[in-house]
Amino acid sequence: MSEARQLSSPSSAATRYSAEEWRVRVDLAAAYRLVALFGWDDLIFTHLSARVPGPDHHFLINPYGFLFEEITASSLVKIDLAGNPVEPTDHPVNPAGFLIHGTIHAAREDAAAVIHLHTPHGVAVSCQKDGLLPLAQQTLLLPRGIAYHEFEGIAVDAAEKELLVRNLGKAYAMILRNHGTLALGRSVAQAFLVIYTLERACEFQLAIQSAGVPLHPVRPEVIERIPRQLKVQDSSIDIPQASFAALKRRLDRVNPGYDS
Repeated sequence: MSEARQLSSPSSAATRYSAEEWRVRVDLAAAYRLVALFGWDDLIFTHLSARVPGPDHHFLINPYGFLFEEITASSLVKIDLAGNPVEPTDHPVNPAGFLIHGTIHAAREDAAAVIHLHTPHGVAVSCQKDGLLPLAQQTLLLPRGIAYHEFEGIAVDAAEKELLVRNLGKAYAMILRNHGTLALGRSVAQAFLVIYTLERACEFQLAIQSAGVPLHPVRPEVIERIPRQLKVQDSSIDIPQASFAALKRRLDRVNPGYDS
């Protein structure tokens, strides 16, 4: 039996966890598979993480060495802030890969989930001097704007933590210069909507620039009014949760089993 099959066929997996933890596990596993579905994955690299509900500072992350399309709720590894497993597991984790995530989880109480990607368009924009430009509407829809963090080499140096937190500030979206994109949220659903919006904004910018014609940026006075307009949107629906529920229904059709 292959490792991938072992990951997707646990017996009575949900009964091993509280209802709250299982819900987060299912959502995070779905997010991993959605990243693969959208073509945002990078072999076995990059990570998505989520805080386990409760008083302990425990988090969920992927078993290192598996493709994102293979991840299931029960295969996620529970770790501490240092990236070390806190319960028996047959699967390795990558503590160095959790440095960025652990730093943000520790610094931001509202960081229930953190998503970090290395997509071609995200990396391309991260290498542009002016970063994400005010061209497409999606650029202006990110909560609290976009933060930037300069490239400090491979993210394994603990000294980088303080600078990362300072650069992130209160933003929910960040461009890691010469590296990729990052998003966080109060839930997996919110973090996924933020990363989706950020990635689409990067994709649109590259498409716009590729036309080779003069650009038409959004006027400054319009940019200033966007935050106020966002506050008066229809609040009859929880947009992150509704969007994520729809995406999970899509997974149920094309790549079921994430909730096992």
